[in-house]
Amino acid sequence: MELTDVRYDLEGATALVTLDRPAARNAYSEAMVESLVHAIDLAERDDAVRCVILTGAGPAFSAGGDLKRMLNKEGMFAGGPAELRRRYIDGIQRISRRLALADKPIVAALNGPAIGAGLDLACMCDLRLAARGAQFGSTFVKVGLVPGDGGAYFLARAIGFSRALELMLTARVIDCDEALRIGLVHRVVEPDELLPAARALASELAALPPVALRLTKRAAYRSHDVGLDAALELAATYQGVAQTTADHREAVAAMLERRPPRFTGE
Repeated sequence: MELTDVRYDLEGATALVTLDRPAARNAYSEAMVESLVHAIDLAERDDAVRCVILTGAGPAFSAGGDLKRMLNKEGMFAGGPAELRRRYIDGIQRISRRLALADKPIVAALNGPAIGAGLDLACMCDLRLAARGAQFGSTFVKVGLVPGDGGAYFLARAIGFSRALELMLTARVIDCDEALRIGLVHRVVEPDELLPAARALASELAALPPVALRLTKRAAYRSHDVGLDAALELAATYQGVAQTTADHREAVAAMLERRPPRFTGE
């Protein structure tokens, strides 16, 4: 399908996915939802892609929901309670489910404000780099809403329940320094350094054995909400797969022979 309101560019082993609705501060449209899901599908299905960078065009990462269309009950915001419930499940929540199931690492390059569902989208990514000056807020209650995309789950997973609850209940907007202090973002850089830093991080991840990298990500997420026995069973299963890969043998051989490894994804 042709992408709308989203750009998809290949840069070596990295897929750069850009939210491309800058006039609306990259707020969601129906086309953006479809295109973002499809862009992640493209990256996941392409064996040459080992990492994804997600960023925004213009001065904002994402303003989340389009409040003007919401007020006018247009498109994804049309209908009564039952219809809206269905539209959320069949619409914006598809992004939540797709990113939650993505095996390849996703780096969020937060070029500007990530507000409401924009913050939730950032929290769906694995690693987050922020440009100095970016702001973050779970501001749903301020406009009489709840995080309809599952943001309560993703924010709490990113920074812990207590901090997430405080941000959601107060709708407080924080700057990048506070975001770094509470672990919401992993690094803050100057605006002109953001994409280079994200590309460097993506290249670092892409240089690792891809099967082990994907299984490690999967183990981390799948273990988060289960008990110890289930987590240990997952670890044993994934290790059984990883230890029989050609890349594992290559990694050990390269280490012993003191040479750079050559990973093939096998």
